[in-house]
Amino acid sequence: MNYSADIQKIPRHFLPASFTITNWESLEPWFCDLLDRPIPSREALEQWLRDYNELEAVISEDVCWRQIRMTCDTENEKLESAFNYFMLEIQPKIQPVADQLNRKLVGSPFIDKLNPEKYFTYIRNVKKNIELFREENIQLQADLNVMQQQFGSISGKMSITIEGKEYTLQQAAKFLENPDRQIRELVYKKIGDRRLEDKDALNQLFTQLVEKRNRIAVNTGFSNYRDYKFTEMGRFDYSPEDCFRFHEAVQLHVLPLVNTIYKRKKEKLGLNNLRPWDIEAHPADEKPLSPFNGGEELVEKTIACFTALNPFFGDCLKKMRTMGHLDLESRKGKAPGGYNCPLAESGAPFIFMNAAGQMDDVTTMVHEGGHAVHSFLAHDLELTAFKDYPMEMAEVASMSMELFSMDYWHVFFDNEDDLKRAREHQLERVITIFPWIATIDKFQHWVYEHPHHSIDERIDNWTAILDAFTSCEIDTSGLSHYRKYFWQKQLHLFEVPFYYIEYGIAQLAAIGLWKNFRENKKETIEKYMSALDLGGTKTLPELYRTAGIELNFSAAYIQDLMLFVHEELKKLG
Repeated sequence: MNYSADIQKIPRHFLPASFTITNWESLEPWFCDLLDRPIPSREALEQWLRDYNELEAVISEDVCWRQIRMTCDTENEKLESAFNYFMLEIQPKIQPVADQLNRKLVGSPFIDKLNPEKYFTYIRNVKKNIELFREENIQLQADLNVMQQQFGSISGKMSITIEGKEYTLQQAAKFLENPDRQIRELVYKKIGDRRLEDKDALNQLFTQLVEKRNRIAVNTGFSNYRDYKFTEMGRFDYSPEDCFRFHEAVQLHVLPLVNTIYKRKKEKLGLNNLRPWDIEAHPADEKPLSPFNGGEELVEKTIACFTALNPFFGDCLKKMRTMGHLDLESRKGKAPGGYNCPLAESGAPFIFMNAAGQMDDVTTMVHEGGHAVHSFLAHDLELTAFKDYPMEMAEVASMSMELFSMDYWHVFFDNEDDLKRAREHQLERVITIFPWIATIDKFQHWVYEHPHHSIDERIDNWTAILDAFTSCEIDTSGLSHYRKYFWQKQLHLFEVPFYYIEYGIAQLAAIGLWKNFRENKKETIEKYMSALDLGGTKTLPELYRTAGIELNFSAAYIQDLMLFVHEELKKLG
């Protein structure tokens, strides 16, 4: 199949091309049209669905731009107010009407005439949304949408001074690669001390979030927010018990490999003990990797890398650059983290990140670039809802791209030694990320199974979980005052609860795809693109099968994939 990145904004047929959202009153007539319209046939139902999805696309793009602009400049009160206005004044009025529209759809006598191959996953999600809707949760959800953004406002203001110059925490992290161990320790502790300044504010915010989330779950008839969230997120194909199996498998089969990696790191650095500030360090005679200088160079090199892998991938990034859909460099007042935000009407998504010139920034860029390719491939699907793919598949798109692109990373490095070190860094990260994924996920299960816990109980249980997944090769003595608040740096806990195990599930799938890629690049890329092209029109197991992989949580499967990565890592050594 021929793919083109010459993406076009979806033309409107229901709403005027010039229509913009100003308030609820501007939207209400379009919802009323859909509510009042007779649906006398299957054809009329499909047209009604197209119009409804067009309205949803317009709303989705509007709120996405409000959030993008706010995260790009957290100090601009007008941008924050625009986002908050939508969440507090418009979204609460949309929800009950959307529920009525969902009920109109499932109550139509023509719903059974729709092609099940085409509409199964969509209708399944609609029925799930009807099951979860409660009037009493509308204001709670509106409050949460605003409160969750406070994490970015608090974190975006964090900076430290090193040698008289101010750095964001993302920029300061580059000093943790410095061969001077004293500098690394100083910066590590400065970052830790700065985070501690806001520990009480973040604790208070999280407590409020947990309380409101728990009330939503109870209002909906669930015993806890975890069970509610599994349903809301459409986790039809795995359960909390599968997550617990994943946690156990990580302890059994991944942590020993992590210990091996850190033991080798300690020997390479010539240290008697490996401290947390040594993890990203390089030997004194080895300069830190410097893959790019500035955001423009990062874009240019990533485009070259993607083009070598598949010209369509490079064209996607070129199109985004032309449209101004990239904000890559870290700066004060910018929210932390990185994301790819799909834009339902425009088609070309927006990539946001905090690059500071490190190797991890390359990984982030190709990761978000993988998400972007997914957005491009799914854009031409008929309904906006068809593009609502499972997060466990979305992360396959991004994590696979990290591994596929390694064969073309020579564009970032001038010599083979640096290229080998970069690939080694990436494969080590593939393994070492699993304990952190398990830590965050297991912590979330505990938090929402015990929603009325005290802050001391939170600290004790977080510390126990963190210690269980921390490598025995890392000496953390004397650092408990930092470690007990480490969870506060994970934005997912605040902004997108329970969205983290997806990284572990998808990493396994990405390793499986990379294993196939090592054997047959062309066929693997074709299957990868075919799976992404389906958007959310198939179930998660079906999407994985299309890509040539499987959804599997067994310890044996995880062990097999981890050993494969470890063997590939040894080849580089």
